[in-house]
Amino acid sequence: MRQSAAVTKAPRSTWVPLKTSPTLLAAPVWRTSSILPWRLHGAIPGAKTSTPGQLRASGKFLGAPIWLLVLLLLFAAGCAHKPQPDNIDDICDIFDQYPQWYDYAKRSEERWQTPIEIQMAFVHQESSFVADARPPRPRVLGFIPWFRSSSAFGYAQAQNPVWGEYREDAARRDAHRTQMIDALDFIGWYNHRTHQRLGIAKDDARRLYLAYHEGHGGYQRGSYQQKPFLQRVSRNVERRAREYAEQLEGCEDDFRCWRWYQFWPFCR
Repeated sequence: MRQSAAVTKAPRSTWVPLKTSPTLLAAPVWRTSSILPWRLHGAIPGAKTSTPGQLRASGKFLGAPIWLLVLLLLFAAGCAHKPQPDNIDDICDIFDQYPQWYDYAKRSEERWQTPIEIQMAFVHQESSFVADARPPRPRVLGFIPWFRSSSAFGYAQAQNPVWGEYREDAARRDAHRTQMIDALDFIGWYNHRTHQRLGIAKDDARRLYLAYHEGHGGYQRGSYQQKPFLQRVSRNVERRAREYAEQLEGCEDDFRCWRWYQFWPFCR
């Protein structure tokens, strides 16, 4: 059977060996009008030929310089969640493992006047310092995943509605609930509003936590009075804040000027 012209016609893209150098005869150039994943010089007659290996060695592959790929990797590493501290019951050990957390807590304290030990006691209670903590997902019939009880998420277990209010009112542009800098600032911001609306002192860890858990409206209605478990938890937060305060007295000087550029008289 006679083949049609469409069948016998040579394809548009063919492998054509180079004739300019005997040493490159085994390295054909892909001549095509389509855009390849890498910039392959030599698709135009007379142009310099570069193989993918040569492009990789020269710092250009997949159309991106190596330094850009390195920056992307560093950015991804910076966004990774920090593991839970080894000893969450000692604030000195926590700050020793993550000294930048002291800076975040101090900054929040200076901005909103909630003491460092109360901020950290809240985080201890809410998430145990697990960055992506969420309420457990219940199971229907023992194996079917169901909806979570709330949208609480992150170090401070902030729920979606109030987190949205915080972002509109006082947050950084790229604030996220899995970042300690934002979680501590959120706690300070919320306690500041609690003080303004309910008159609770900013060093009253127990009542601040009750308002934090129940919301301002719930606290005003006294909803916590019908929740013995919550009252025990609030007393635990108060006790934890006292312990953290006592521990911090013995180590805070170590974290005030821990960075190389922080020195007297300019450090805190």
